[in-house]
Amino acid sequence: MTDLKLSNDLVFEDLYAEDGLARIDALFTKKLGAVDGDLSVRLTTARANPGSLDNKAESDLILELAPHLEDFLGGLFGVKDELKALNKSHKDLNDLYACKRLFVQRRAAKAHKPDDAEGFNGPALEADLTVRFGGTFDQIVFAKTVNAWLEDEEANAESLDLASHYAAWALHTHDGHERHFDDILFRKPEKIDIDHFVPHETFADHGVEMMRMDSENCRHYDRDAFALTDQGTDLIGALDEINYCVICHDRARDYCSRGMTDKDTGKFTKNPLGVTQNGCPLEEKISEMHKAKMDGDSIASLAIIAIDNPVVAATGHRICNDCMKACIYQKQDPVNIPQAETRVLKDVLNLPWGFEIYSLLTRWNPLNIERPVSKPDSGRKVLIVGAGPAGYSLAHFLMNEGHTTVVIDGLKIEPLEPEICGVDQSGGRHPFKPIKDIGELWEPLDARIQAGFGGVSEYGITVRWDKNFLKVVRLLMERRKRFAMYGGVRFGSAITTESAFELGFDHVALAMGAGKPTFLSVPNGLARGVRQASDLLMALQLTGAAMKNSIANLQIRLPSVIIGGGLTAIDSATEVLAYYVRQVEKFLERYDVLVGLHGPDAVRSVWSGEEKIIADEFITHGRAIKEERESAVKEGRGPHFITLLDSWGGATIAYRRRMTGSPSYRLNHEEIEKAFEQGIRFAELLSPTEILVDEYNHCKAVVLEKQ
Repeated sequence: MTDLKLSNDLVFEDLYAEDGLARIDALFTKKLGAVDGDLSVRLTTARANPGSLDNKAESDLILELAPHLEDFLGGLFGVKDELKALNKSHKDLNDLYACKRLFVQRRAAKAHKPDDAEGFNGPALEADLTVRFGGTFDQIVFAKTVNAWLEDEEANAESLDLASHYAAWALHTHDGHERHFDDILFRKPEKIDIDHFVPHETFADHGVEMMRMDSENCRHYDRDAFALTDQGTDLIGALDEINYCVICHDRARDYCSRGMTDKDTGKFTKNPLGVTQNGCPLEEKISEMHKAKMDGDSIASLAIIAIDNPVVAATGHRICNDCMKACIYQKQDPVNIPQAETRVLKDVLNLPWGFEIYSLLTRWNPLNIERPVSKPDSGRKVLIVGAGPAGYSLAHFLMNEGHTTVVIDGLKIEPLEPEICGVDQSGGRHPFKPIKDIGELWEPLDARIQAGFGGVSEYGITVRWDKNFLKVVRLLMERRKRFAMYGGVRFGSAITTESAFELGFDHVALAMGAGKPTFLSVPNGLARGVRQASDLLMALQLTGAAMKNSIANLQIRLPSVIIGGGLTAIDSATEVLAYYVRQVEKFLERYDVLVGLHGPDAVRSVWSGEEKIIADEFITHGRAIKEERESAVKEGRGPHFITLLDSWGGATIAYRRRMTGSPSYRLNHEEIEKAFEQGIRFAELLSPTEILVDEYNHCKAVVLEKQ
């Protein structure tokens, strides 16, 4: 079944069995005792009385254990060579961050002011430096060469002066930013201006002033359908954020983890936008995680995350940012902790057997001083209502406490292959195989079938986040004997509180989400063509409407107005534009096939007057999309749809307050910035008063009142 060869006569099944986990823990402590007896004694003592350690002592112990855990798991899974190569890739980048900090930021940036840098000839400087670099110019070569020159500044004074001028040009000027758009060497933290988080320009349409992307200083993202829109940072970018972190847990300044508190009241403070700075809700050991990753111990870094956040596959980049709101940097850009966190996870998952390593750390984690191994069976059974983030997170923690958990959800949950998940279609246990390559689980989001598991993570979040992580989370749960899950079960009818207790459950946990659709209480608020944003996202994603070959009844017309200022409104605006392109393409393709078979008159004869109007609209727009695709192929570029969508009215967010007062701006302004890149508009101080309908009782306009 497997070519996974674990060391110490362990077998794959041991990774998921209570006695197997106990053996693994014993092997780790034995090996630790052989190489560092003092550390082993400290670990044993701490486990016996975890409350005896203060925060600093616990962090110190965890970081001292980190390289030992890295080595142990490398040997256990036979990936020491891969870990050595990964560690080397970290060390090879040290020159880059040293040069950025010591030369670019501390010398070049201070030696040459922005106004002076505007007068520098960047291309000429680059040409000169390229010769001095030996014919190659990139950020790595720049950093390594400049660092070498710094070892003898007197002999390399002329070259260092050229490098200083170039660094200032790249750092301070628009042309320099364009030249090094994707590089981190010449990127500096910007001062925070809470009223200008999102670069934008204003324009007028239909007599209404609106905002859109700042075309001079930003780049459009030419989105095409429903593939993943954000790959996240690479190792260079993640380590850049980690090196920017001041690693302050040893001074109790890691507010990203513990939150910022008022010295007098002890309560969490609020930033100028009124957002509570509570830090990570899980109190994840962020600074310690950064330190381990900086040292090149990637598995140990993930293990540190998993102490408090074992379901890290469902957090991180484009999901949460409470940690950033409480970062020690309050007057300049914070550390992008979610990017670093997700990169740590990816680096481990991309190892051979990476999923199994991560999975093991959610059940056995020697860096978790209080509970290194999940508890034995308690005999208790808990019914969890809802398979979303709250439900699956609660299930994990309850299982580690020894309880059996059963999760139900109203949505249909598609089964996975029994040899992957360990459960057959009847709900019985089935032998499952280890996963060597995480690519076995990955699917293109544009073709991925919505599986139902994950709640709002599945149907509420767009393709800005890689939903393949949901399968990772699901396997963490479903492979465990203490877990069962059933879809298509409605709490309150199919099963009630009374019947749950009659079935032998000891507790019922409600994890059904806190939100509900918002209806417009205006005339014609339920007219055809008016949808609730949450309903739109669910219909788009759960019905498969976004898929290229699906047949769907979700109809969108442009222009579209999205009313509201929350993240659901932002997501709805971007998805409307992406879906419109796919919708008209599918319509045109099928129309052309039918016309080829039956002729245009026969096809159109069955349409009503309204249907003919909409069809002609879709056909015209579909042909324009087709022409743009053909032009893109001829010119060797990707298709540009934003101009076309804009000409058809686009998608505009209308909000009753200022953008700076909207929930999306206050909580996660990055999503507005990313949405602007996709072509949406934002109109402030507008509140709906009426929906106007046409002769077919379909909405044709929204009346907005200036606030």
